[in-house]
Amino acid sequence: MMENIKIQSISFNADETSNIVKECVDNIIGGVDYNHSKINQWTAAVVEQSLMHLVKMGKPFKYIVTCAIMQKSGAGLHTASSCYWDSNTDGSCTVRWENRTMYCVISVFAVSIML
Repeated sequence: MMENIKIQSISFNADETSNIVKECVDNIIGGVDYNHSKINQWTAAVVEQSLMHLVKMGKPFKYIVTCAIMQKSGAGLHTASSCYWDSNTDGSCTVRWENRTMYCVISVFAVSIML
């Protein structure tokens, strides 16, 4: 006799994710000034550490993390994204971070894995 199997879905928590990402950015570039020669290192560290902390939560998601760092110079930066997914389980958040000399924009996309 087969038992009914209930698939439990977990919703994406944008606030929790934003807090994790903000902490990573603060730890990596929080106390430094913009330095063009460090941008590749910083962006890689932000996405890798954010991803590592998100995965450690053990939630059933595949994550995509992007990061852009820009020197404060008065220029504009516009970004957009669009996703086709199940908004009941999947989600995204964008973190805008800045200090005296730079802006950092991090986007996290979380796609639910059905277990």
